[in-house]
Amino acid sequence: MSEGWALALHGGAGTMNRKDMTPEKEATYHAALRECAAAGSAILAAGGAAQDAVEAAVRALEDNPLFNAGRGAVLASDGTFEHDAAIMNGADRSAGAVTGTSTVANPISLARQVKDQTDYVALSGQGAEKFAREMGMPEMSADYFDTPYRREQLARAKVAQKVVLDHADETEFKTGTVGAVARDAAGHLAAATSTGGMTNKRPGRVGDAPMFGAGTWADDRSCAVSGTGHGEYFIRLAVAHDIAARMLYAHQSLEEATTAVIMGDLPKAGGRGGVIAIAQKGRPVTPFNTSGMYRAIVCQNAEPETAIFVGGEQG
Repeated sequence: MSEGWALALHGGAGTMNRKDMTPEKEATYHAALRECAAAGSAILAAGGAAQDAVEAAVRALEDNPLFNAGRGAVLASDGTFEHDAAIMNGADRSAGAVTGTSTVANPISLARQVKDQTDYVALSGQGAEKFAREMGMPEMSADYFDTPYRREQLARAKVAQKVVLDHADETEFKTGTVGAVARDAAGHLAAATSTGGMTNKRPGRVGDAPMFGAGTWADDRSCAVSGTGHGEYFIRLAVAHDIAARMLYAHQSLEEATTAVIMGDLPKAGGRGGVIAIAQKGRPVTPFNTSGMYRAIVCQNAEPETAIFVGGEQG
C-alpha cells in the first residue's frame, strides 16, 4: 500500500559553484522548479495517473529555457539541435522513447505517443518527426529552440575543444537533463526523462535518457528512476535498472539502492551525476555525487521543496 501520492523532478546535476549563483539567479531557478513541479503535482492531487503527472512536469521543464531539454536544449558540434526523451509506466512497464528529434517542442509527449499509439518502444530522427506530424504535433523551426546563451556555450566549447554537459564551468563535465518520477494515489509509479544532450557533441550521439534501464526506468514492484549525468557511464552501468534490481532481488531499500549506485559504483567507474527515485512507500530520494542538482519534491499533504546544492532545501 502506498503512502499517498508524491512527485520529484530534476533539472540536471553538475559542478555548479555556489559563489557563481547570484541571489536573483538562484531565486529564478527555485521559482522555475516550483512551477514545473506544480504542473505534475496538480494532476496527482486531482487523482490523476503517475504517467500523466511525469509527462506534464517534464513538458513544463522542456518549455523553460533554463533547462537542457526542449526549448532550452544545447547545440551539437554542427550547430543543430538533437532531442531525446523517454517515458515509462510502472504498472505494466509499457515504455516509449524518441531520439534525435529537432522540430518537436515537447519530445516527452512524442515519446508518450510512441508508447500509447504504436507497437514500438523507440523511434528516431526523421522517422520520429514524421510520426509527430501524423499525431498532429506542430513542427517547430530552429528559431524556437535557438537562444543566445546556448550559442555562446557552443562557441566556448569549440574554442576549448571540449564536449561538455550542462550546469557547470566549461572546464568540467556538465550534466544537463530533466526528468520526473511519481507515485499516484493508486500506488502506480512512472518515470520520464528528456534532454538536449551535450554541448558540442558529435551529431548522432545518443545518451542514457532514452535508454530504458540506463537513465529511465519504472516498475511498480520496485521503483521509478530518472537520471542526470554523464550518460555513457549510466548506460555502461545500467544505473536505473540496477537500482530497481537491488530493491527487487537484494531487498535493499530505495535509499540503500540509490546510494550504493550513485555514491559508490558510479564514481568508482568515473561517472558523475545523480538520480531522482520513488518507491511504493516513502518520500522520493534525490542522491547525486556532484556539487549540485536542480531538484524538487512534492508529497501529499506537504509543502513543495526545491533545492540546488547539497542541503539547502526551500519550501
